This record gives sequence, C-alpha cells and structure tokens, in this order.
Amino acid sequence: MSSSGTPHKSRKKKKDPSQTMNTSNEVSLSESKASAQTPGFPLVAFFWPARKSTSQWVILPLVLIIVGLFRWCTGLWGYSGFQTPPMHGDYEAQRHWMEITTHLPICQWYFYDLQYWGLDYPPLTAYHSWLLGKIGSLIDPSWFALDASRGVEQPLLKVYMRATVVVSEYFSYIPAIIILNRKLAHIRGVNEWESSIALVAILMQPATILVDHGHFQYNTVMLGFVLASVSCMFSDHPIWACVFFVSALCYKQMALYYAPAVFAYLLGVCLLPNLHLGRFIAIALVTLASFALIFAPMLLGSLYDAHRGISPPLSITDREANPLFATILPYIDAQSLLYPLTLQLTQIVHRVFPFARGLFEDKVANIWCAIHTLHKLHEYPIPLLQRVSSFATLIAILPAGMIISLFPRKELLPWTLASTAWGFFLCSFQVHEKSVLLPLLPMTILLGGDGGLSVEMRAWVGWANMLGVWTMFPLLKRDELRVPYYVISLLWAYLLGLPPTSLDLYIGKRAARSGMRLSTQLLHLTFYAAMATWHLIEAFVPTPKAKPDLWVVLNVIVGCAGFGICYLWCTWQLILRSGVMEEWFDFRAQMQEKEVKAGKEEKKPLLPPTKGKRATPPRDAKGAKMAKKS
Repeated sequence: MSSSGTPHKSRKKKKDPSQTMNTSNEVSLSESKASAQTPGFPLVAFFWPARKSTSQWVILPLVLIIVGLFRWCTGLWGYSGFQTPPMHGDYEAQRHWMEITTHLPICQWYFYDLQYWGLDYPPLTAYHSWLLGKIGSLIDPSWFALDASRGVEQPLLKVYMRATVVVSEYFSYIPAIIILNRKLAHIRGVNEWESSIALVAILMQPATILVDHGHFQYNTVMLGFVLASVSCMFSDHPIWACVFFVSALCYKQMALYYAPAVFAYLLGVCLLPNLHLGRFIAIALVTLASFALIFAPMLLGSLYDAHRGISPPLSITDREANPLFATILPYIDAQSLLYPLTLQLTQIVHRVFPFARGLFEDKVANIWCAIHTLHKLHEYPIPLLQRVSSFATLIAILPAGMIISLFPRKELLPWTLASTAWGFFLCSFQVHEKSVLLPLLPMTILLGGDGGLSVEMRAWVGWANMLGVWTMFPLLKRDELRVPYYVISLLWAYLLGLPPTSLDLYIGKRAARSGMRLSTQLLHLTFYAAMATWHLIEAFVPTPKAKPDLWVVLNVIVGCAGFGICYLWCTWQLILRSGVMEEWFDFRAQMQEKEVKAGKEEKKPLLPPTKGKRATPPRDAKGAKMAKKS
C-alpha cells in the first residue's frame, strides 16, 4: 500500500573519488580511453587501494605513524659533534642551552660562558630549552648538571634528546602542514585522496628529516610557526598570522627570510582594493604586542634579578664586545631600571645577529662562498661586505615583494615566500648550509595545490629538493649520516618518480605528453648527472694534497648555480601567475591606441569637404594651367 506522506527520494550515491580525480595532477595513467587507469608514480601506487572508500581519518594516522618511523630511524645514527671534543657540535649546543636555562638566573642566560656554545637564538628558543631541560632533569638530573655535564653522551640521553625533536615537531610542524595542505586542496579544488598523496611527499622531504633528526636541530618548530601564519593568511585572519609569524621570528631569526613576503602581503591586503586603515593599525598593534609578550619574561626576570642583587657576568671586555651596549652605556645610570632592560635587549640583539663573524663561516652554496673560491673576500673589511650583501639581498627580494603587495592574492604566497627565501639564501650575511630548508619549504608545499603532482611541478620541486639535500652531504658526512642520506633521499626520489631511480619525467611517452620544454629536461638531467658524478669522485678519488677541500668547493659551485636557477624559476612563475605581464601588455596596448588616435587627429585636412561634392586637394598655379589645357 502506498503511503500518503511525502514521496520517497532515493539516496544519492557518493561519487567515486577515482572518477573525480583532478586530472591536472596526473596521478593516474591510461594508454587509451577504454583501458583501466594505473598509478602514475610509486607514491600513488601505495595509496591506490584507498582511492575509493577508505576514510581519510583512517589514512591520516597511518601516514603519521609511517613518517614518524622514518624520523625515529634516522635518529638512530650519528649526530653533530658525536665524540668530537672539546666543542662537540649542535647536539651539545642544544643540550648546553637546556643546562644553563634550568640552572642560571634568567638575566645570565645570554651572558654565561659565551666561548662555549653561548645562547645565540631569540627568547622563544630559550624558553623551549628551559622546558625541555626541566622535563629531562626529572628523568636524570646529571644530564643537565651545570658545567659538569659538558660533552655527556649517554645512550638514554640521546633517546631523550631525539624524542624531544619528534614530539616538538608533532606539536608544531606536522599539524601546521596538515592544516595548510587541506586549505590548499580546498581552495584549488584538489580531492582528499590526492591531497593525502601530496601530504606524504611533503612530510617525507629528505632535507628536513636529515637536518633535524639526523644532524640535530629544532628547525621544524620555527617552520611550523611560519606554516601556521600562512594558514591564517589563507583563512583571512591576518591578526593571527602576525602572532604566529612573530613567534617564528622569536624562535629563530632565520624566519627573517620570509619577513619581506609576509610584510608585503599584509601591506597589500590593507591597501588594496580599498584602504583598510583599521586593519593596518590592528596588525601593527598586534605585532608589537606579540613581541612584547614574548620578551616580557626575559625583561621582567632581569628586573627581578636586579632587585635581588643578581647581575649578568659582564666584564669590561664583554662590554666592548657588545657595540650596541657600549654606545648606549654613557647615557644610562647604572642604578636605574633602564640599565638591566637595555643590557638584556642589546645583548640579545648582539647574540642573535652575529655580524662580527664575517660574511660566512662554513662552506655554503651561496653567491659569496662561490665567489670566494675564485676571489678571496676576507681581504675586504666586514662593514663593506655587510653593505654589499644587504644591497644584493634587497635587489633579490624586491621583485617578489613588489608583486605580492600589488597583487595580494593567497595563491601567490608560496611563490613569494620561495622567491624571497632564495634571495636571502643566495645573497644575505652569515648563511648556513642548513638554511636551505627555508626556500625549500614553500616550494615543497606547492605539491598540495592544483597541478602540484603534475609532471612539470614534480620535476622542478623534486629537482630543487634533491639538489638541496645534495649540497648538505659534506655536513651530513661529518656527522656519520651517509647511510640515512642515501636511504632517505633515494626513497623520496623513488616515491615521486625522480632521477636517479626513474627517468619517466624526462624520457618517454609521459615526458612527451607533459609538454615540458626540452631545455628544462636537459637542464635537470645535467645537474642530476653532475651530482651522481660528484658522488663517485668524492667516494673513490682522493683530493689533491694542495687542495683538500676541492670536492666541497665543486659542490658549492654546482649548488649555487642550481639555487640561482631555482630563484629565477620561482620569481618568473610568480610574475606569470600574478598577471603583471598581462597588465603591462594591456597598458602598452592602451598607450599605442592613444598614440594612433593622436596621430589621426593631426593628419585631418585643414578645409572641411564641400557638402554633396567630393573633396579635392588644393592645386598650385601650374597644376591649374595643365588642367585648363586638357
């Protein structure tokens, strides 16, 4: 019997994700329309069974477990400074900061024994070290005993230190990547299945794993704050974007690589398409408040220590070594409240920005180190090198900053961040080889956007990452990380179908169908061949006695050339995607039309044509006589 209620509506069938694949990502292959689709590259093959009905909430925990396993396995190998007294390395530096922050008054953190790994990162790093040192002291106080624990290398301490990197990353970097990757997928119309593939590719980035979990550092905490700031900008929350980016700056000063891009974008959204004065004032106030809030424990603690009669261990030589404080000292009364505040602020700035160390310390694949191999730059005074590097950096970051301020669109942010970070890496003062993580990050997150897994995008992003981790091989070799280097980098290349594990991106039918230029193919393959040849030479051919760093110098020159190409490519892509070229051509066309109109008006006849008769030009006397005769 039929019911008298509303007619029955059949339930809509859910669309098969495999049928709604984003074809611009080229994750599947098929020889013809009738043939079944097959995975486009190995990483897709791992996700292929889950493309139809598996929930993403099932896939995500498995992804996090797998990427965490690779991070932990990398930590089982060596680290920076292992069994290399007296200074050891970055591992000992991080442990030593936990030691001094948990035992010394806060006013002495940036002054204590600066010759032995003095604290030289902003306050948020110091607070992080204090927290980790307090937790570690509950397990074994001898790990962080003041002065007595220097160079300690207990196996259980190594487990704890490695665990702090993993836990810190899972609280900051990985959640920020997941959120930003989903925002990119939502904005660009990428389905969840393809977004999960891109997420694994980003989280398995070899350089980040090898530096933080092998060499030992906490770069991912700073990078996590940056990604959180970018996510807020994608969500139209500029106030929270300022808070997170200030946190990144106050954790590691290397976040300045991104500062011009962030500043130009926020300025653009305040000025275009209409002036938003309230937003501009709010951004400025929140930025200042964020800095004040982060520095407050350091400054208030210094005032409290001064009240208790505790002062920093500052000698006359230390005062002379800090030029900022030496300049202000004659104008400040030693008994006033401004004295400890000024002393702390100037010391932090002096430690965070080490201009006295020179243009560069170790060999790094940037312009200055490459030039130094041919023409020695240490012969010039440091102030001159500072001005030259500052001017070169300004020129390098200017195009991206101008474009994003004139066209403040969200989809241009990764390209702008990559361009400015490459400019800083290539041209700025005191660059470390580990700083290549900063320009590589915005390039790598492009894998999560529309067309991010396409042949051409994978080729460029993959080539940049393989080149970046290759330039860090001399550093990783010193830390006994050769095996993790080869395993992690070759695994990432295999998952994304990159050389040297596969040549499908450059040779074969798929390469021909991708439309990638022959010049790009030859360029990438030439660099891959150079990297492979360099590894063979470095492994089997000893360096000449007169030039013991010859292979490292060659690494620097090749890496610098490749990074320069990465900078040009990111900047050019930003120019093309912003539409500034179309704006220029339209402007030129309008100017030409005005010129043509102006020219026509000038060529108009002086006498108007007679009504109803055909206008004829005036004749001279000779022409009139000839016409009369005829």
